[in-house]
Amino acid sequence: MKMKNHDIWVQIGRNILHYRKEQEMTQMQLAEKCDISGNFMQRIETAVSSCSVDTLMDIAEALNIPLVKLFEFRD
Repeated sequence: MKMKNHDIWVQIGRNILHYRKEQEMTQMQLAEKCDISGNFMQRIETAVSSCSVDTLMDIAEALNIPLVKLFEFRD
């Protein structure tokens, strides 16, 4: 079953990955800062799962970036 807005979630996941790598942070370190499992963080980054806006806000805060950065889509 395909997730609604899958392409958008792929872009969000790529942005999370980009900013996480930029800060030399592991998925597990980011997950711990957001109080979610490492498995769930991996599923968000790879667009296997979606998450709540609250979780996206936690991720942005943990990455020290404005929430809007997660929605900046590049080609």
